[in-house]
Amino acid sequence: MVFPVVWIGRKMLDKQPTMSRAVWITTFVHFALGFLLGIPIIRAVSTHQDWSGWAIRVPSEIAYALVIITGTACLLTVLNLALKGFGAPFYIALSRKLAADWLYAWTRNPMVLAVLAFFLSLGIWFQSVLFLLWVLVVFTPALLVFVKVYEERELEIRFGTSYLEYKSRTPMLFPRRPVG
Repeated sequence: MVFPVVWIGRKMLDKQPTMSRAVWITTFVHFALGFLLGIPIIRAVSTHQDWSGWAIRVPSEIAYALVIITGTACLLTVLNLALKGFGAPFYIALSRKLAADWLYAWTRNPMVLAVLAFFLSLGIWFQSVLFLLWVLVVFTPALLVFVKVYEERELEIRFGTSYLEYKSRTPMLFPRRPVG
């Protein structure tokens, strides 16, 4: 269901690309995706212990450390967005300013990268191959399609030339040293 929501949202954005319409449509798309991705995440986290036979053996101390490190990275990206973009992730509060420095200078989507690393860390902590497969095969493609198809267009509409310039000098996902 994520793919049709993203596709319909993009079509609605392109039909009438105004800032006020982009805000309204984005709130709807974010709410729908929060519901569509949130329910499976909650279900997976609450039932991972029942997935016996698909366990991976990693020392719990290492797995826990990975969860703490990647969870901290997630919090830092949210903090970066709040302080530099005057917003919050998803429909809570859309950023009012383009966040293009600190973590966002290295990659346009540090939050996506941190969340993917966090969920992979959770899968390792849960010692669940099924959870890891779900993250890699279902969650990651859905999140990347949302970012590439919907979010980039929505940011172009809301931030115009400044986003296009930022997009041209900053990689989408894999970090690299900031240019200039």
